[in-house]
Amino acid sequence: MIELEGLTKRYGEKVAVDGLTFSVRPGVVTGFLGPNGAGKSTTMRMILGLDHPTAGDVRIDGRHYDQLTDPLTYVGALLDAKAVHGGRSAYNHLLCLAQSNGIPHRRVDEVLETVGLTSVARKKAKGFSYGMGQRLGIAGALLGDPRILMFDEPVNGLDPEGIHWIRNLMKSLAAQGRTVFVSSHLMSEMALTADHLVVIGQGRLLSDSSMADFIRHNARSYVRIRTPQRERLLDVLHADGITVVETGGGALDVEGGKAEHIGELAARNGIVLHELSPQQASLEEAFMQLTAESVEYHAHAGPAPDRQDWGAGWKEA
Repeated sequence: MIELEGLTKRYGEKVAVDGLTFSVRPGVVTGFLGPNGAGKSTTMRMILGLDHPTAGDVRIDGRHYDQLTDPLTYVGALLDAKAVHGGRSAYNHLLCLAQSNGIPHRRVDEVLETVGLTSVARKKAKGFSYGMGQRLGIAGALLGDPRILMFDEPVNGLDPEGIHWIRNLMKSLAAQGRTVFVSSHLMSEMALTADHLVVIGQGRLLSDSSMADFIRHNARSYVRIRTPQRERLLDVLHADGITVVETGGGALDVEGGKAEHIGELAARNGIVLHELSPQQASLEEAFMQLTAESVEYHAHAGPAPDRQDWGAGWKEA
């Protein structure tokens, strides 16, 4: 388990992390979300003792990271896949880590097989693609067979097969009773992977809840309806006090409505329905709603450049 209590980090006048208190429990995949600049990476670095808190405390299984003997056997982490000596082979990189933490040499071959790098184990890391570097970083995190795993943007650079693999790997690690803490900007991937969410904005805790509760509390739910008797259905719904939003393609949306009640109304009035479907709110929608006031860096769409500004190499496709 990872436990944070009032964790704070300041850089001069800048408060990067502001009084975070939460726990990351074993047995579930906990997603760590927040806009750019929210303090996620700084928080993960403080958990691993790479940055020292200005105030507050963080413990791993009840101890500070620097108190752990052979720390790779307690917690494995991927924070920066590029943190590898480019002149070393994948095998030797992992061997150095193993020797420094009293891990048997055979474990190096095991994790290389797990991440799919056996065929390039003797090649130098500097020749690796970004995705191969991610796999090597994940191998390093798994090396000590730790009870706690931390991943910062683990799917970056991976192809679809690799993304599917790491998703299932994290789920299987959690199913074994391990603590899995993963930060990512890919909402669609988090929706498929995480059971629990911790969301921060501008260094402060915004939410600490299950995935289902987070979406339910922060995004709209609605029922989508399609019918060839659109005007008649609108009259029936309005007479029942139901507010309808007309959308593109002829569909009607009822926010917060119950599909059963709408279906019964239509049946009583002899109205044919082609679709009556409760719509699941998305994690992305819930995240955007919650963090709207906490986004530090905003992009603004500007006018497209004039054709002549695109350079002499521009030509019509």
